[in-house]
Amino acid sequence: MVESEPNQRAIAGIEAHVREFFTGHMMTVSGYDLGPGRREAVPGLRILTVSPGPRADSWAYITAGCWSTAQTDGHGLEFVLTAPVRDERFADLLAMTAYYHADHRLDLKHSLPIGEPWLPGSQCDHLLISLPYVHGPDLEHCPLPHGHARILWALPVTAAEMAYRRENGHEALEQLFDDHAIVPTDPGRPSVA
Repeated sequence: MVESEPNQRAIAGIEAHVREFFTGHMMTVSGYDLGPGRREAVPGLRILTVSPGPRADSWAYITAGCWSTAQTDGHGLEFVLTAPVRDERFADLLAMTAYYHADHRLDLKHSLPIGEPWLPGSQCDHLLISLPYVHGPDLEHCPLPHGHARILWALPVTAAEMAYRRENGHEALEQLFDDHAIVPTDPGRPSVA
């Protein structure tokens, strides 16, 4: 499938924004083919993989291409996942998130089950779409030639934390995260709920 010119410009703008934000970090860009019957959902999907460096001591995986699947008036979303190591499973998780987003229109405070722990031995088997607290608003807000992309955090969380959120609200769960000073990249972190 041939990518549209606006989609190509958006992907290039997102990539430039991420490179600028993570100046001093090594970054690779990989095309991600979702496979037959799915690739049309997120045409031209790329996963940007950013190494630890001056801004962060963890790996960052960022989508480029979600914007075009669900943008409204030039405004759409991309996603970032932070991780303790470099591993293709994180690119796969983000690609799954991108595909899910194309059909379900994820947004801030949404979540999705991932069907297995995000890392072996972890209790976290869901992703919570949150503000990218570990990187801040300078990464979150990405101006594009004819619009804007908002980069939100795909935070690994537990089923118990999702149940707590349903009962007590999103802000209450985020307060628990703060109270327990979670390390979001720790696959062995205990559930706070």
